[in-house]
Amino acid sequence: MRKITKLNTDWYFTEGFEPDWTQAARQGARVTLPHNAVDLEMSYFDERAFQRVFTYQREIDWQPDWAGKVVQLRFDAAMADAVVWVNGVEVTRHRDGYTPFTVPLENPIGSGTIRVTVRIDGSENPEIPPFGGRIDYLTYAGIYRDVWLEVLPARHIQSLKIETPDVLASQKRVVVKLETSQPGAVDLVLRDPEGVEIARRETVVSDNIEFSDLSKIMLWSPETPALYTLETTLPDSGDRLVQRFGFREARFTPDGFFLNGERVVLRGLNRHQSFPYSGYAQGQRSQERDAEILRFDLGCNIVRTSHYPQSPYFLDRCDEIGLMAFEEIPGWQHIGGPGWQDESVENVGRMIRRDWNHPSIIIWGVRINESPDADDFYARTNALAHDLDPTRPTGGVRCIPDSHLLEDVYTMNDFVLGEFERPGTNRPRMGLRDQQEVTGLPNRVPYLVTEYNGHMYPTKAGDPEHRQHEHVLRHLEVLNAAHDPDAGIAGCIGWCMFDYNTHKDFGAGDRICHHGVMSIFREPKFAAYAYASQMPPEDKIVMEPVTVWARGERNIGGVLPLIVLSNCDEVELSYADVVKRVGPDRERFPHLPHPPIIIDHRHFTEAELGQWGESWHGGKVTGFVNGKPVTERIFPADALFTALEASPDVTRAEAAPDDEIRVMIRARDQAGNKLHFLNEPVFLSVEGPARLIGSQCPVLAGGATGCWLRLSGEQGTVRLTARLRDQSVQSEIEIVAPGIASHGPITQPRSGGE
Repeated sequence: MRKITKLNTDWYFTEGFEPDWTQAARQGARVTLPHNAVDLEMSYFDERAFQRVFTYQREIDWQPDWAGKVVQLRFDAAMADAVVWVNGVEVTRHRDGYTPFTVPLENPIGSGTIRVTVRIDGSENPEIPPFGGRIDYLTYAGIYRDVWLEVLPARHIQSLKIETPDVLASQKRVVVKLETSQPGAVDLVLRDPEGVEIARRETVVSDNIEFSDLSKIMLWSPETPALYTLETTLPDSGDRLVQRFGFREARFTPDGFFLNGERVVLRGLNRHQSFPYSGYAQGQRSQERDAEILRFDLGCNIVRTSHYPQSPYFLDRCDEIGLMAFEEIPGWQHIGGPGWQDESVENVGRMIRRDWNHPSIIIWGVRINESPDADDFYARTNALAHDLDPTRPTGGVRCIPDSHLLEDVYTMNDFVLGEFERPGTNRPRMGLRDQQEVTGLPNRVPYLVTEYNGHMYPTKAGDPEHRQHEHVLRHLEVLNAAHDPDAGIAGCIGWCMFDYNTHKDFGAGDRICHHGVMSIFREPKFAAYAYASQMPPEDKIVMEPVTVWARGERNIGGVLPLIVLSNCDEVELSYADVVKRVGPDRERFPHLPHPPIIIDHRHFTEAELGQWGESWHGGKVTGFVNGKPVTERIFPADALFTALEASPDVTRAEAAPDDEIRVMIRARDQAGNKLHFLNEPVFLSVEGPARLIGSQCPVLAGGATGCWLRLSGEQGTVRLTARLRDQSVQSEIEIVAPGIASHGPITQPRSGGE
């Protein structure tokens, strides 16, 4: 029987590296993984701070019952160039900051203690993808994902791939591709999402073990993310692996994307795996929460893991909640020499072998993001992807037209919106180009838009209303174009989910790219509701007027045209004694499931909303579904700072020293609206078994800021106190023993062991 233990505590960390440290006692300060070698400020930092060498060490006591077994460490990721010594002997080198690697451990002589030394080089080594050019994101040094101690029997499961061909047939099949360290017998049990056994096989290990004639199978989809499990046991050694999977068919065609035989418009956002201050080094809850925000808060059905394989916790949560994923290899525009390309081909293999059982992943990205054509190189990446996983198509994200199509899907970053708006151009404003204009091919092909907007119109959380207004329209126009049933587009994935830290060569000079529809703390900007409002109203009522409700905020003045992002049938705007009801603007946005409601001078005259110099009144916006009011927003004429809010993602959590909880802090007026231009510091203090990540006095932007609390692993009550002006608010989080509180739905251990 295999035994898998998380090994995130009791590591020692220090800057630099000396060869004799591999022979000496542990160095530095005690730390817990995930760990960021250098915590940066929010902005205006020097990113070279982590581009150097660091050392991690840990001692492991050898156990007598490990004799005759395979004992190893599995590092889920370390950035970027990792070399590992065991008792002074170099045993492993891994030159990929995003995929796992293992380190074999052997019975030591003498003390019975194993000393593991890890040298991490955070330099941007031009021989390792994604480095060699300039990249618009940071690659934070450190052991930033989990480390596991694996104790396996001599005969154990090495690899398990589950395929579900012909899912649209009345009788379903499962094909299991199994590799073990030694040949012999194997027992397999299939269980449905409720854990009920539906099939069993007792056989010997072979390349293909099949279950057939399966009936009453629920297909995996965003609406029904049904997860089945395969329990694989080697009866002679007791080794057992539990793997989740789903039945689903994902097809990209020239007419669009089809999931389980039905046309689905892909609508999503790109996601970086970074966080303010802590970089990549945040644990399970933070990774899962990002998936939940995309699916439930923003109503997305797909995410692109830009521009590298991301946390298994994130992908596990995508499986559970029905968020489809486009996963790609590390890189950004630059293609290196032969050695660099060899490493990139290896990245394809590592990514696919790690993640091939995730039903959420519907396409592999096997081209360096926005790189030029390189046919020999990309013939290799595509061939390997097709060999390892013929069940999924490949894509290759480019930003140049007429690019050679070696992949199954032409995936394009289309930034045309904004490109043709300069004075003197005759071309009209458009959301997306016609796909054949981009591809230069005589016929339509499977086609997916993988980025748009972003750097074409960066918008900060606290920017003026007129810029927020335009930011919203740009996202709506692309979404509308992608939903055109005659366009032959599978869908669109916008740039991007949230603002992120970057190099000096990009962003606003503050080391932040303000490209997101959310702030760096995952707080929605107005444009986020362009996505959320496309959700069915039966799932969630959305109504967000794009305004701070002030006569003098916009050029010339007033609040018209007023965009209301909503999935309501119509909204009613009340101002003083004037009331008007307006429906969605289907003329301008004919293809969206829920077009915005745009209130302008077609509905209100200048006199009805008051002239410049007259008294300003409050407003009320009411949303109606099936003729009945379902939601309401009130905007005071005299907005005042009335309440400070501190809202944690959870109020009860298990004690875990390698996990975090996000808390959002918002300043609200007397009607509950965020005070968009209250740009003052909030003073934070923490009591109890947690520590604050980052600044003790973050500044509000767009009426909100946030923080993450890193748990200590002890039980008790965490109290976060936030103070602004004369307001003070306290938020309490109960930290309980493991097994009492859960992040959400229980997931199978990623190790697959017991």
